[in-house]
Parts: sequence; structure tokens; C-alpha cells
Amino acid sequence: MDFTLSDDHLALKDTVRRFAEREIEPHIREADAEQKLIPGLLPKMAEQGLLGICIPQKYGGAGMDYISLGLACEELERADTVVRVVMSVHVGLSGLALLQWGTEAQKQQYLAPQARGERIGGYGLTEPNAGSDVANMQATAVKKGDRYLLNGEKTWISLANTADQFLIFAYTDKSKKHDGISCFIVERKYPGVTARPIKGKLGVRAGDTGSLAFHDVEVPAANLLGREGEGFKIAMSALDNGRFTLASGAVGLIEACLDHCTRYCHDRKTFGEEIGKHQLVQQMLARMVQMRDIGRLLYYHAGWLKNQGVRNTRETSLAKWTNCANCFQAAHDAIQIFGAYGYSNEYPVERYFRNARGLMIYEGTHQIHEIMQAQYQLGYREDKPVRCPLPAWPFEADRELAAA
Repeated sequence: MDFTLSDDHLALKDTVRRFAEREIEPHIREADAEQKLIPGLLPKMAEQGLLGICIPQKYGGAGMDYISLGLACEELERADTVVRVVMSVHVGLSGLALLQWGTEAQKQQYLAPQARGERIGGYGLTEPNAGSDVANMQATAVKKGDRYLLNGEKTWISLANTADQFLIFAYTDKSKKHDGISCFIVERKYPGVTARPIKGKLGVRAGDTGSLAFHDVEVPAANLLGREGEGFKIAMSALDNGRFTLASGAVGLIEACLDHCTRYCHDRKTFGEEIGKHQLVQQMLARMVQMRDIGRLLYYHAGWLKNQGVRNTRETSLAKWTNCANCFQAAHDAIQIFGAYGYSNEYPVERYFRNARGLMIYEGTHQIHEIMQAQYQLGYREDKPVRCPLPAWPFEADRELAAA
């Protein structure tokens, strides 16, 4: 395998970095303080092709590979975690799940406008009493003729008050436990769908996080994603893609810590010399370099497997587990290097620290991934082929389009 970035990859990194420096960095401190999304940011991301970056051109996307998705997430999170969260949910959890499991009609109706940025996609799995314990969800969907009657509540949903459509998971047969969960494409405009924001978060304050409630929501049977009972498989495959974006984004957060600390180590002087001359400060910087470079190799490997069409649950879990823990350590060290200044919002490292803590909770807690890696090693867990694998890259649909 060759992890050398192509000219297209390098051009993408440069483009996304310049976009982030222009459209995110000047505004993120204010947006974080006001706990709201940067105004007009999502349409600008759509103009850059980011909201459909690894979706085939046939469905309105840019047709780039999965490594490109990781590179974009790395550069966006270097500016702030909240923008990478948009990519995680809209592209990773929602868009790629539609690509993998959707019918052609569903892809044309929902994936294509989502890839073009005309609609924003969300994902609703977590409930007040069902986070890691997915089988404990209470949401239900009862079939009534050509519709399902959806009832339940979802919480800690990113883009809850922004997304136009959601992938919602609910029981269609609770007696079957995991095998009784199904997935539905639910539009915000459906009667009975309500949302409310969640404020007062430790980090990712500029993001839209909220709860969703469904009261006798009539969902067309045509909006069943996959088959009845495949919801758990769909949810887990979507998490493979979401976790990949976290793993790559975490590297960007480490890079941001390293960039700011490097400059500060030259500017700040103690005991008559730059603090970068002190060996214990050098030790923290060296650790950041180590974590950044290891993190890149881990997510490049997972992305390479995605490009080959190979299931990568173990590799993506390892990258998410390792990189998210390391970015929290990097942010912790960054505050230590900045000292009292790092403890205030005069510098962005305190925001990095707050944002980094959440990465070890959502899309599989630190402990969940630790257990997964042990189970793989012990042979208690193995990955089996899924009925609808994620399409390998280059996309067949785009080759057909080019030939036409």
C-alpha cells in the first residue's frame, strides 16, 4: 500500500485550509461564545463541494475518495471541531449510509440534494436511556398500510435544529432485540416532528445539538432504508464512517495545538530564554508530533481500506480510539505550555481542550472502543460481510457517467 498523497489530495488540503482560515477561524470565537453556528457557513461549504465530497458525481457529489474525506475533516477540525461535526453527520453518518443502503429512488430523492448541499442530513440513534446500549431504545415504528407510525425521542443529535432530513432508528419488532430495529428517512416537515436545542455544553458550543421528538409521525413505507430489521446493521455501518471522520479530525486538532504551541514557544521567554529551550516543554511538543503522525497513518490505513471496498470496522475503531484520546492529551499539554494564558479564551487552546473531551464520548465511548479491540484480539469478535457494502472507489457510477 502507498500512502503518498496525490496531487489532487494536496490541492484539496490546501483549498480546505484556506477556506477554514478565511471562513471559520475569524468567526469561531464569537460563535463559540454565542453558542450558535457561524451564519452562512453551510452554504459556503456546499459551494466548495465539501458536503458531497465522497459521494459519486452521479448523485450530485464531488466523486472524491474516502482519503479525501479524511483530509477535509483534518483541515476543518484544525480550525474548529464544530465544522468537522457537520461533515461527520451530514456526510459520514447520513450521506454514506444513504449511498450504501438506499434504493435508487431514495438516492435520487434524498442523497442527491444532500450531496449538493441543498438539504442537510442528520442521524438519530441515541436516546435518553439508550446510548451505547442501543437495544434499550424505546422508539417504535408500527406499520399501518403504506405508512409507518413513528413515536419516540432522540437526544444529543447534531444538527437537530438545522437538518432537513434524518435517518431515525426505531423498533419495528422489539421481541427480536437488535434484529428488530429498522431505519427510516424522516423529513423535518412531517407533522409530529419537533426539535429543541441543548445548550450549556462543555465544548463544541458553536454546534447545533438538540433533541428530537416524534409523536404519531406518518413515515411513508418507501422511506424504510434497507429492510425491516436491518437498522442495527445500518447504524453500525454508518458509525464506521462517522468514526473515520472523528479519527481524521482529531489529527487536525492535534495539528492546531502543535501550531499554536510552536509559535508560543518562540514568543514566550522565561529565565532569560525561549520556553522552547526547556526540555520538558520539548517533551510535550515531541509527543504531539508523535501523536499527529501516528494518527495520520491510522486514518490513512482505514481510508485506504474504504477505497478498496474492504470492511474496516476494527481499523476505524482503532484509529478513532487512539486519535481521540491523543488529541485530548495534546490539548491538555497545550494548556500546560501556555500556562495561565491557556486557561483563558485569549488563546484558542482552552477551546481545543473543551472540544477534545467530547470526542472520547460520542460515536462509541473510549471504553467501548477499548473493549472492541480486546474482543478482536481474543477472537470474540469478527467482521462479517454485509449485504450492502460501501462502494469502493473509483465509483462505478462515475465511470459510467464519464463513458456516456
